[in-house]
Amino acid sequence: MTTRLFHISDVHFGVENRAALAEVARAVAAEQPDAVICTGDLTQRAKHSEYAAARAWFAGLGVPVILQPGNHDMPYYNPWERFADPFRRYRALDAAVGRSFVSEDVVLVPFLTTVPAQWRFPWSDGVVKAPALAQTVAALQDLKDDPRHKLVLAHHPLLGPHDEGKNPTIGGDAAFAALAAAGADAVLSGHVHVPLDEVRSRGGHAMRMIGAGTLSTRLRHGAPPSYRVITAARGQPLTSELRVIAA
Repeated sequence: MTTRLFHISDVHFGVENRAALAEVARAVAAEQPDAVICTGDLTQRAKHSEYAAARAWFAGLGVPVILQPGNHDMPYYNPWERFADPFRRYRALDAAVGRSFVSEDVVLVPFLTTVPAQWRFPWSDGVVKAPALAQTVAALQDLKDDPRHKLVLAHHPLLGPHDEGKNPTIGGDAAFAALAAAGADAVLSGHVHVPLDEVRSRGGHAMRMIGAGTLSTRLRHGAPPSYRVITAARGQPLTSELRVIAA
């Protein structure tokens, strides 16, 4: 038995790529994956209208949807709400379209890397907070003897594009080492709008980093819209297929 997951990210409803979304929806309808995972930046400015558009699209897929918030998913024009309850609108979307997901081949573990504010500007890059890391590590430790593939879902890549360069995610190096040591097989992420799939090491532990591209019009570094199809079978290597969508 195998489990097939569609991994998308950075849809940015408000500046979404409608042709790319239509292509993904067609693929979901034709192939019926076991779940669609979106690793954040569901909206552009977290407007109610953008969340409504996201709700309509995700609800129409007809398969389980697993969401993770990104830095764009907290209110941009309402500072009070951003600091008082930054994920209220996201939680409403998740409650409306998110569905439970159980697989014999893979288990998904969320990891929050998004904060409403930080000491540097802009506030877009990732920050690892100790409580969020502790919660994810504890969940992985509870799965210590579980033979399924363990995939951590985060918005921000935990490491920068080059080992010798500065890591844009504060605390990412230590988090990478802790998650790998706790048994995670891979971290699925987005944020950079450029797909990636590589094995990196920290603290003597190796782990796979898998990143989806974007399904928005906010293209970077010449990378076209894209998503991934991840196939997991217990006892077999995890496979990841990049699907590029013609812009």
